[in-house]
Amino acid sequence: MWPRIGGLRALALGTPGELRTRLNTLVLSGLKTATAGLVQEYDQEGEELEYVGERLVLVDDNDGFVGVVEVTDVEVVRFADVPWDFARAEGEGDRSIEEWREGHDAYWARQGTPVTDDTRIVCLRFRLVSTEGSVGT
Repeated sequence: MWPRIGGLRALALGTPGELRTRLNTLVLSGLKTATAGLVQEYDQEGEELEYVGERLVLVDDNDGFVGVVEVTDVEVVRFADVPWDFARAEGEGDRSIEEWREGHDAYWARQGTPVTDDTRIVCLRFRLVSTEGSVGT
């Protein structure tokens, strides 16, 4: 199971260190309003998919509070079918869907989970709702 903070699931973007810090900064600036995950990670962790309206705690490397986001859309698609408007909403500077696919393919391969065109991807869209205080405020 993924960590819970104040009863909310944690959203830990990327891998700890520079990548997570960069992705969190993109969320806080409003440039990043989406993230992609692997369905198999949910299955391995025994986690349900997020749902529209669910609030998640955006966390840093130490599971510390960064902000709260609210899920606005959840869709599961094949890796080959991830749309450009979703990839662009990830806010990471990709200039095309091909560039997005290459970058994500390489990322998941480095994590030990290579993907194929048929790999099921969770396309999660969200909006930042709070950066103040903590979950309870």
